[in-house]
Amino acid sequence: MIDSKILTSEAYNFIQSDTHLGKHVILLGLAGSYSYGTNNENSDIDVRGVALNSKSDLIGLTNFEQYVDTQTDTVIYSFMKMITLLLSCNPNTIELLGLNPEHYLYLHPLGQELINNAHLFLSKRAIHSFGGYADAQLRRLQNALARDSYPQREKEQHIFNSVKNAMHDFRKRYTSFENGAIHIYTDTAINPNLEKEIFVDTNLKHYPLRDYKNIWNEMNNIVKDYDKLGKRNRKKDDNHLNKHAMHLIRLFMMAIDILEKGEIHTYRKEEHQLLHEIRNGSYQKSDGTFRNEFYELLNDYEKKLDSAAAHTMLPDEPDMKQVQEYVMAVNEKVVLDTL
Repeated sequence: MIDSKILTSEAYNFIQSDTHLGKHVILLGLAGSYSYGTNNENSDIDVRGVALNSKSDLIGLTNFEQYVDTQTDTVIYSFMKMITLLLSCNPNTIELLGLNPEHYLYLHPLGQELINNAHLFLSKRAIHSFGGYADAQLRRLQNALARDSYPQREKEQHIFNSVKNAMHDFRKRYTSFENGAIHIYTDTAINPNLEKEIFVDTNLKHYPLRDYKNIWNEMNNIVKDYDKLGKRNRKKDDNHLNKHAMHLIRLFMMAIDILEKGEIHTYRKEEHQLLHEIRNGSYQKSDGTFRNEFYELLNDYEKKLDSAAAHTMLPDEPDMKQVQEYVMAVNEKVVLDTL
């Protein structure tokens, strides 16, 4: 059990000593596995929090967005940045408003007020924000499994798809080039160690060398990242895979609660055993891939999320007038020194 006593340790002295924090902090809580109830003996303690912007931030020339302490895995957001993230229903911040009471390490009355106003930030934006995070977790799973267990020709195809996806926005970030000027494709390998290989044809004229170098580096880095997997620590990476799989299902659970009930439940009491089973590898086969039961579970949650999204009573967007009134009331107390 982690409690507020950890904040008195020397490692957390920055909370009192940093000028942006100290008396400005209104909320500190556990994040990550301890807040979800999926922690084990190897879990790190993550702390997240909120600190009011100072008077000079609000009406002067100073600026504060967040404080990060890597030693203690602590991130404390400014009140204004927190509001911005909450409006987008950002999963990493919205979960801070739905912790179990015992997982709050410090709670100022204004921190409690923020929690009480959580409903102001719940909208259909959660469909895309939580869905986006879930998609990212799924891609990590798919990428890792593709790099680890597929035949070489299928791995090469997966690398090819990743490079091709990365190329979509090259024209936005680098000097434009005509369609087909950089053409990648797979064919029978020239490399004797490969069965299938990615090739590139280029037809560029008067093209900036630095832009070409950056494009080549981006494609090369994707290939290098995949090649590193051949030297991976299997036990360590399997733990990461199971963790990604667990977070994937957990994100669906939270999103469904938000859309169906308008409630934020970060600690997953009812699904505690299921999430632990996923994290502990119960759904993973000996070759590192996942059993059909996991994909059936995933498919079931995808259907539940689609149904929740179709029938939710949440508004399309947050009520910005109400949010602004709340934010102005809090910031007015800072400016008038009436805290």
